[in-house]
Amino acid sequence: MCRCMTDWSMLCRVGYVRRCAATLNPILGAVACRQKHTLPDLPYDYGALQPHICAEIMQLHHSKHHAAYVNNLNVTEEKYQEALAKGDVTTQVSLQPALKFNGGGHINHTIFWTNLSPNGGGEPQGELLEAIKRDFGSLQKMKEKMSAATVAVQGSGWGWLGFDKDSGRLRIAACANQDPLQGTTGLVPLLGIDVWEHAYYLQYKNVRPDYVKAIWNVVNWENVSERLQAAKK
Repeated sequence: MCRCMTDWSMLCRVGYVRRCAATLNPILGAVACRQKHTLPDLPYDYGALQPHICAEIMQLHHSKHHAAYVNNLNVTEEKYQEALAKGDVTTQVSLQPALKFNGGGHINHTIFWTNLSPNGGGEPQGELLEAIKRDFGSLQKMKEKMSAATVAVQGSGWGWLGFDKDSGRLRIAACANQDPLQGTTGLVPLLGIDVWEHAYYLQYKNVRPDYVKAIWNVVNWENVSERLQAAKK
């Protein structure tokens, strides 16, 4: 083979590699410049949900507990990206529990804050109310069923009202620890009640049923309705 053909083949290969590198650079750059998760601001003051949830609980819950989930999630994701880049499958697998716990904690609390409002309570309206009546008989029956499931959580966890996309119906479920509802059950989360002790102990001590009863007074039904509409799309 003549030298000119050899040189031409090499140039073609070099050009191909450069084109591949140019294509990969944005992807690699996106991974390297991954935006970190941040603690969302509350849409109300820490004391806005009193007397049902005191300001001290809200401040600790948001600025300490939720913040810890966010920080630990960022650290875990960084370690996961490093393991991914190295092809270290063992480390990737070992990080899964931390991703689930801290990622779930961030997801769950981000929903929780918007599910509550100082102007909450009362009854939902429109399509949400009709769906509740269809699937549970009445709002009161839904609240009783969800309260019972939430109070019955062993140890720490969450009670949820979720939307089942397959059946088009509302469902009640409970999840342990910080397990995210959708990732665990497939249900789209609409309304969550946090029954980790840090969510109520300073005010309600170990009387979880009183806390669950009180929280209905600050449920933001407008937010729950918006989540139902989004879940149906």
